[in-house]
Amino acid sequence: MRELAHAFLERRGVDNPRLEADLLVSHALGCDRLHLMMRLESPVLADEVDRARDLLVRRGRREPLAYITGTQEFYSRPFLVGPGCLIPRPESELLVDLAKDESKLRDLGRVCDLGTGSGVLAVTLALEEIGKSVIGVDVDGAALDHAKRNAQALGAPVELVHQDGLAFLAGTEPFDLIVSNPPYVDPKVAGELEPEVREYEPAGALFAPEGDPDHWVRELCKWSGANALAPGGLLLVELGFDQGPRALALAEEAGFEARICPDLAGLDRVLWARRKG
Repeated sequence: MRELAHAFLERRGVDNPRLEADLLVSHALGCDRLHLMMRLESPVLADEVDRARDLLVRRGRREPLAYITGTQEFYSRPFLVGPGCLIPRPESELLVDLAKDESKLRDLGRVCDLGTGSGVLAVTLALEEIGKSVIGVDVDGAALDHAKRNAQALGAPVELVHQDGLAFLAGTEPFDLIVSNPPYVDPKVAGELEPEVREYEPAGALFAPEGDPDHWVRELCKWSGANALAPGGLLLVELGFDQGPRALALAEEAGFEARICPDLAGLDRVLWARRKG
């Protein structure tokens, strides 16, 4: 069954078909990949074959692996994900790394994850003990449901707020740290995205407003510089691969001390912007 699964996914154009076939068959059999190897010579029950076939068909239609298994690892922790929330990417872990660096320099009080989605950033920040209190905010109720489940499952002391992020910033007390992974993909390139992303992940979490891919960077700098970020506070914003120079200019125009931090691939990934004062 394992080889048949691998060949099926390869024909469907799935990246890493052997690995994903193993993961899906393991999921169907209720074991991990190591135990799957140990079961290679053992008979497979008819209902196990049916479960595996159903999962493979879904993946063959290019439904994301994380939606099928219901989990995605982030910062070495399992997070519950599903339709309605963005699947965590390893690139976003840089936001946590930079937040940890900041927490080593000074005591952080209030911390906010704006557009928390499935809660991976807010929950991770809380579990890494970055800040005395962590608030996750999202306007999408389906995504916030996943955040609530993740906070509960992982035991994270996070406050979750169902509200438009900018409206929340306009009416809140200042934060010492604000992190955000906002929608930054230009809708014009939607056709270039993989089917897993384009056809399944929520458009509201992916795409910037038409014609303005820097909308969220501009607004975050505006509100953080006005009253949402305490003097000396830090704003960390994930960026698209080509946003770095524009984001840096926007932050400096808003009066921030700013720089762009690259990811492990050397691509511009995070805007680091400190409010002066």
